[in-house]
Amino acid sequence: MTDMPTCHHIRRAGHWSGAGGRISLTYEARFLRRKRLVAEGGERFLVDLAHTESLDHGDAFEVSDGRLIEVVAAPEPLWQITAPGAGGLARLAWHIGNRHTPCQIEAQRLLILRDRVLGDMLVQLGADLEEITAPFSPEGGAYGHGRTHGHAHE
Repeated sequence: MTDMPTCHHIRRAGHWSGAGGRISLTYEARFLRRKRLVAEGGERFLVDLAHTESLDHGDAFEVSDGRLIEVVAAPEPLWQITAPGAGGLARLAWHIGNRHTPCQIEAQRLLILRDRVLGDMLVQLGADLEEITAPFSPEGGAYGHGRTHGHAHE
Protein backbone atom coordinates (compact mmCIF):
# COMPACT_ATOMS: atom_id res chain seq x y z
CA MET A 1 0.00 0.00 0.00
CA THR A 2 1.12 3.55 -0.58
CA ASP A 3 0.39 6.84 1.12
CA MET A 4 1.10 8.56 -2.19
CA PRO A 5 -1.86 10.43 -3.78
CA THR A 6 -3.57 8.12 -6.27
CA CYS A 7 -5.38 8.69 -9.55
CA HIS A 8 -8.27 6.36 -10.36
CA HIS A 9 -10.00 8.64 -12.90
CA ILE A 10 -9.06 10.60 -16.00
CA ARG A 11 -10.77 13.82 -17.02
CA ARG A 12 -10.81 14.30 -20.77
CA ALA A 13 -9.67 17.51 -22.46
CA GLY A 14 -12.42 20.14 -22.45
CA HIS A 15 -14.21 18.54 -19.47
CA TRP A 16 -12.21 20.03 -16.62
CA SER A 17 -10.52 23.26 -15.48
CA GLY A 18 -8.15 24.44 -12.78
CA ALA A 19 -5.05 22.25 -13.04
CA GLY A 20 -3.00 21.96 -9.85
CA GLY A 21 0.00 20.62 -11.74
CA ARG A 22 1.34 19.45 -15.08
CA ILE A 23 3.13 16.41 -16.38
CA SER A 24 4.81 16.09 -19.77
CA LEU A 25 4.56 12.58 -21.27
CA THR A 26 5.59 11.05 -24.59
CA TYR A 27 3.05 9.30 -26.80
CA GLU A 28 4.15 5.90 -25.48
CA ALA A 29 4.07 7.07 -21.84
CA ARG A 30 0.50 8.35 -22.32
CA PHE A 31 -0.69 4.73 -22.65
CA LEU A 32 -0.94 3.38 -19.11
CA ARG A 33 -2.95 1.64 -16.42
CA ARG A 34 -0.74 1.56 -13.34
CA LYS A 35 2.39 3.64 -12.90
CA ARG A 36 4.15 5.98 -10.47
CA LEU A 37 4.59 9.43 -11.99
CA VAL A 38 6.22 12.72 -11.00
CA ALA A 39 4.59 16.00 -12.01
CA GLU A 40 6.67 18.98 -13.16
CA GLY A 41 6.78 20.46 -9.65
CA GLY A 42 8.17 17.22 -8.21
CA GLU A 43 4.84 15.97 -6.79
CA ARG A 44 4.69 12.19 -6.90
CA PHE A 45 1.46 10.30 -7.50
CA LEU A 46 0.31 6.82 -8.44
CA VAL A 47 -1.90 6.14 -11.44
CA ASP A 48 -4.09 3.10 -10.75
CA LEU A 49 -6.82 2.89 -13.40
CA ALA A 50 -9.34 0.10 -13.88
CA HIS A 51 -8.24 -0.36 -17.52
CA THR A 52 -5.34 0.72 -19.70
CA GLU A 53 -6.09 4.20 -21.04
CA SER A 54 -4.71 6.25 -23.91
CA LEU A 55 -4.28 9.84 -22.76
CA ASP A 56 -4.25 12.87 -25.01
CA HIS A 57 -2.68 16.30 -24.65
CA GLY A 58 -5.07 18.29 -22.46
CA ASP A 59 -6.47 15.37 -20.46
CA ALA A 60 -5.98 15.44 -16.67
CA PHE A 61 -5.28 12.99 -13.89
CA GLU A 62 -7.83 13.38 -11.07
CA VAL A 63 -5.72 12.74 -7.96
CA SER A 64 -7.08 11.66 -4.55
CA ASP A 65 -5.73 14.81 -2.85
CA GLY A 66 -8.13 16.90 -4.97
CA ARG A 67 -5.69 18.12 -7.61
CA LEU A 68 -6.06 17.82 -11.36
CA ILE A 69 -2.72 17.25 -13.08
CA GLU A 70 -2.74 18.30 -16.71
CA VAL A 71 -1.25 15.94 -19.31
CA VAL A 72 1.01 17.69 -21.81
CA ALA A 73 2.31 15.96 -24.95
CA ALA A 74 6.11 15.94 -24.65
CA PRO A 75 8.33 16.90 -27.60
CA GLU A 76 9.62 13.79 -29.42
CA PRO A 77 11.84 13.02 -32.43
CA LEU A 78 9.50 12.94 -35.43
CA TRP A 79 9.50 12.76 -39.20
CA GLN A 80 7.61 15.65 -40.78
CA ILE A 81 6.28 14.23 -44.04
CA THR A 82 5.21 16.31 -47.01
CA ALA A 83 4.60 15.36 -50.62
CA PRO A 84 4.50 17.16 -53.94
CA GLY A 85 1.44 16.96 -56.16
CA ALA A 86 -2.26 16.45 -55.64
CA GLY A 87 -3.06 13.35 -53.62
CA GLY A 88 0.55 12.69 -52.65
CA LEU A 89 0.00 13.16 -48.93
CA ALA A 90 -3.14 10.99 -48.95
CA ARG A 91 -1.21 8.20 -50.70
CA LEU A 92 1.56 8.40 -48.09
CA ALA A 93 -1.01 8.39 -45.28
CA TRP A 94 -2.46 5.18 -46.72
CA HIS A 95 0.96 3.49 -46.69
CA ILE A 96 1.61 4.63 -43.11
CA GLY A 97 -1.82 3.38 -41.99
CA ASN A 98 -1.31 0.10 -43.82
CA ARG A 99 1.61 -0.50 -41.45
CA HIS A 100 -0.51 0.39 -38.38
CA THR A 101 1.86 3.23 -37.57
CA PRO A 102 0.55 6.03 -35.34
CA CYS A 103 0.27 9.18 -37.46
CA GLN A 104 -0.63 12.78 -36.73
CA ILE A 105 -2.60 14.00 -39.74
CA GLU A 106 -2.59 17.69 -40.61
CA ALA A 107 -3.67 19.58 -43.73
CA GLN A 108 -0.17 20.08 -45.17
CA ARG A 109 1.88 17.40 -43.41
CA LEU A 110 1.93 14.06 -41.61
CA LEU A 111 3.95 13.38 -38.46
CA ILE A 112 5.23 9.99 -37.30
CA LEU A 113 7.83 8.89 -34.77
CA ARG A 114 11.21 8.60 -36.46
CA ASP A 115 11.87 5.13 -37.80
CA ARG A 116 14.65 4.56 -40.34
CA VAL A 117 12.84 1.74 -42.19
CA LEU A 118 9.61 3.74 -42.55
CA GLY A 119 11.59 6.82 -43.52
CA ASP A 120 13.37 4.93 -46.30
CA MET A 121 10.06 3.51 -47.56
CA LEU A 122 8.41 6.96 -47.57
CA VAL A 123 11.31 8.51 -49.50
CA GLN A 124 11.02 5.67 -52.07
CA LEU A 125 7.33 6.63 -52.41
CA GLY A 126 8.23 10.27 -53.11
CA ALA A 127 7.91 11.82 -49.64
CA ASP A 128 9.93 14.74 -48.43
CA LEU A 129 11.11 14.05 -44.86
CA GLU A 130 12.37 16.50 -42.28
CA GLU A 131 13.59 15.60 -38.80
CA ILE A 132 11.78 17.71 -36.21
CA THR A 133 11.21 17.59 -32.48
CA ALA A 134 7.63 18.39 -31.48
CA PRO A 135 4.71 17.13 -29.37
CA PHE A 136 3.11 14.06 -30.96
CA SER A 137 -0.66 13.55 -30.89
CA PRO A 138 -1.56 10.96 -33.52
CA GLU A 139 -5.04 10.20 -34.76
CA GLY A 140 -7.09 7.98 -32.42
CA GLY A 141 -8.52 4.58 -33.27
CA ALA A 142 -11.70 4.12 -35.30
CA TYR A 143 -13.50 2.23 -32.53
CA GLY A 144 -12.75 4.35 -29.51
CA HIS A 145 -10.55 6.82 -27.73
CA GLY A 146 -6.86 6.71 -28.52
CA ARG A 147 -5.24 3.32 -29.02
CA THR A 148 -8.14 1.05 -28.12
CA HIS A 149 -8.43 -2.09 -30.20
CA GLY A 150 -11.83 -3.31 -29.05
CA HIS A 151 -14.87 -3.32 -31.27
CA ALA A 152 -17.50 -2.91 -28.55
CA HIS A 153 -20.00 -0.09 -29.02
CA GLU A 154 -21.31 1.71 -25.95
